[in-house]
Amino acid sequence: MVFWTVTALIAFSAALLLAMIIIRAREQGEPAAAYDLRVYRQQLREVDKDLARGVINEGDAERIRTEISRRILAADSQLQKRKSGHAQPKSLSLVSAIAIALLITGGTLGLYWQLGAPGYGDLGLKDRVRMAGERAENRPSQAEAEAEVPPLPKPQVEEGYVKLVEQLRETAGQRENDARGQALLAQHEANLGNFKSAYEAKAKYISLAEGKVNARDFTELAELKIMATGGYVSPEAQADLRKALAIDPSHGPARYYWGLMMGQIGRPDLAYREWAATLRDGPPDAPWVKGIQGQIEEMAFRAGVEYRPITPGGGTAPAMPGPSAEDMSSASELSAEEQQEMIRGMVTRLSDRLATEGGSAEEWARLIGALSVLGEKDRARTVYDEARGAFEADAEALALLETIAAQSGIAE
Repeated sequence: MVFWTVTALIAFSAALLLAMIIIRAREQGEPAAAYDLRVYRQQLREVDKDLARGVINEGDAERIRTEISRRILAADSQLQKRKSGHAQPKSLSLVSAIAIALLITGGTLGLYWQLGAPGYGDLGLKDRVRMAGERAENRPSQAEAEAEVPPLPKPQVEEGYVKLVEQLRETAGQRENDARGQALLAQHEANLGNFKSAYEAKAKYISLAEGKVNARDFTELAELKIMATGGYVSPEAQADLRKALAIDPSHGPARYYWGLMMGQIGRPDLAYREWAATLRDGPPDAPWVKGIQGQIEEMAFRAGVEYRPITPGGGTAPAMPGPSAEDMSSASELSAEEQQEMIRGMVTRLSDRLATEGGSAEEWARLIGALSVLGEKDRARTVYDEARGAFEADAEALALLETIAAQSGIAE
């Protein structure tokens, strides 16, 4: 209420000032005829002085007086017409002043109502970061979000296909230790629109795959959870995305959903940064690239960034440090313990490089997230404190680090 009162007073004051100028203009400003009269009268006095000094004779003086008198009569006639005329009627001035007052006051409030954020106070960067962290920690869980989503329309499929899926469901239930059966069930449940059953089967597959899972598996698990909530990235889906990015920081679908999550918790600046980097990395025909292209302009607007089209696959942004394609191929053949050791080795190498050579805020944030996934919260907190000291003069970098810390559960 205070904001609206102050805004209305400022707008009304500006309108009142303009209205006073319009109304008082009727009485201010000297007509040209009045100035002419003063000049002509001064000329008459000068004629008398010149005659007394002998500069002119009496005949010339009389002729000059006659001419000046004629001009005085003409100027006086013009002045009288001006005073009795209707050059600026009072009623018209009044109506114009009121119209301008209403236009400025109403226009100002109306423009803010369309472009501003009524009901919100002024939020500084620290407040926005803090609120984003709180929103990330306190947002609805997967189960709560699913309970709020109305029933999704089922896809039209042949009756024979439905019966086949029912048989697969029965077979998978009897063979709960069959990883391949659970993977097939997840795929076909998703085809029928049963996303909750699909992600439950996918989770079973991951637990049964004996470590032969990759970033794609965790991203697909997160995607199924997101589809079950109608597009909302829950904390559970976020945890799956974090695991995917810890394995492969360059995984496009995971980066797409991570940016989507950042936008949902109130950090469109980080979402835009993630999406822009993902677009630059490409490839141009990837489905997640199409998804980003359809939303990134709006995200840039929310982030206060002047959007310029990004060419997918341009490769102008350096890729985040992470395992190579060869590393990922090797990881799929490792046991769960060996794969965990491989991830720890990559995290250790990144940690050592940052400690000795330094790095960007994004790399520090990636390390914090990876350590939290590995369950090393104390070490993640130590890295977070070190990174804050390294970027204490960079408000944007601190904002990124604080958000990652909040999402990792190590914020103070």
